[in-house]
Amino acid sequence: MKIGMIGLGAMGLPIAKCLLKAGYELHAFDLAEKARQEIKKEGASVYQAAGDIGLEADIIMSSLPNASIVESVINEITGRDELRADTWLDLSSIAPASAAAFAGRLKEKGISYMDCPVSGGVQGAVQGTLTVMAGGPDETFEKVTEILETIGKKIYHVGGVGAGSGIKMVNNFMLGCNMAAAAEALVMGSRLGLDLDTMYEIIRNSSGRSFIIENKIPNFIQKRNFSGGFAIDLQYKDLGLAMETAKALSMPVHMGSTAVQMFETARAKGYGRDDITALVKMEEELMDVEVK
Repeated sequence: MKIGMIGLGAMGLPIAKCLLKAGYELHAFDLAEKARQEIKKEGASVYQAAGDIGLEADIIMSSLPNASIVESVINEITGRDELRADTWLDLSSIAPASAAAFAGRLKEKGISYMDCPVSGGVQGAVQGTLTVMAGGPDETFEKVTEILETIGKKIYHVGGVGAGSGIKMVNNFMLGCNMAAAAEALVMGSRLGLDLDTMYEIIRNSSGRSFIIENKIPNFIQKRNFSGGFAIDLQYKDLGLAMETAKALSMPVHMGSTAVQMFETARAKGYGRDDITALVKMEEELMDVEVK
């Protein structure tokens, strides 16, 4: 089976490598020459234009920064007269409404679309242990399950088109709000004279525990290493998707509004490419204390 991979960024590149290791014939595209050359060395065929992928691959997978870029790639591929591809798995984090629109567009060209956002970070992509949340037709899910199991350890078919994007959006909405609350709480604790090791040990064994406490404290905050991980810019984008959806639902989201402001402030201070734990640095500066 020939698979096309469009988008070889922090997540897309290791996902592509997992597909190659599993023995799939891979046809890949990315705007970055460096990424193209790296996956070529692993055995993939690379292209100078995304539109060429639809002519070569049976199944297209995309891992792109936002819905507008996904739409641009769909336009480029469906603009070709002849298409080999009949299935599209979109791993990008987008709004449910965007997923539904893309499914409709691709159906006109005979391509079945599934929104399949992933969770688990870069390390999960490297190890092939991602959590995959798939939304789309039952028959398409059955067709691609083996492929998804190549990149993920936990594969969920959560409903029709848009459901995958919806659950990923809800998850990342909670992640952003939890990180904002944790940053304030940890700085408050430090201001009271509590040390980080004590807060970590107690909170992770108490009702305040969360992924932020269990993962981000030992891997980022204790090490004072705020690079890599899940970038503030990406979390800000995902919060924006949730806020747009809430607006469409006429739903007030008080916690989300506060979290958006905190992430927006962090971006203004130049922390956009840092891990989301850089919110701690922002709060430290405000209170003139270091969480340690």
